[in-house]
Amino acid sequence: MAEVFRGEFYQKVDSKARVSIPAVMRRILEAEDPPSAESTRPRVYMVYGGETRNFVECYSRKGADALAEMIDRMEWGSDARDATEFEMIAQSHQVEIEPDGRVVLPADIRAKMGFGPSDLASGGEALFVGFNNRFKLYRREVYQAGRKAAVSDGMDPLRRISLALKGQ
Repeated sequence: MAEVFRGEFYQKVDSKARVSIPAVMRRILEAEDPPSAESTRPRVYMVYGGETRNFVECYSRKGADALAEMIDRMEWGSDARDATEFEMIAQSHQVEIEPDGRVVLPADIRAKMGFGPSDLASGGEALFVGFNNRFKLYRREVYQAGRKAAVSDGMDPLRRISLALKGQ
């Protein structure tokens, strides 16, 4: 199994909408998108679609290609496929990582996260959260409010994994 995205990292978003991708996550993005004739810099694929989502889902090139392959296996012309392609492919940005490890958050991404001009001027914070083959990008306050509101099922996580693998 390839290296996975892990951990929670708070990063400042500057007045020009730039944010540093945590080094540990950047290494995975670099490994899964080596330099080529197409692009000399690694990229991150940022998905901002999905009305009910309060985060931006981020993939390496390898992860974005795997997502596209899963969608490609859906029934052609179906409403489900059309909706999924719109929310996961059309509503996304491919962003090159600057040599210093930063990316500029496109306007659609900033809007999804709730960063307006005044938030950028005052130094808002983003949170990078590892989710195995992808990471999610939240506005700090949104993530913290959601974590407080989340209700655990009270089950030990390893037990939950065991039950899922047994198909229960």
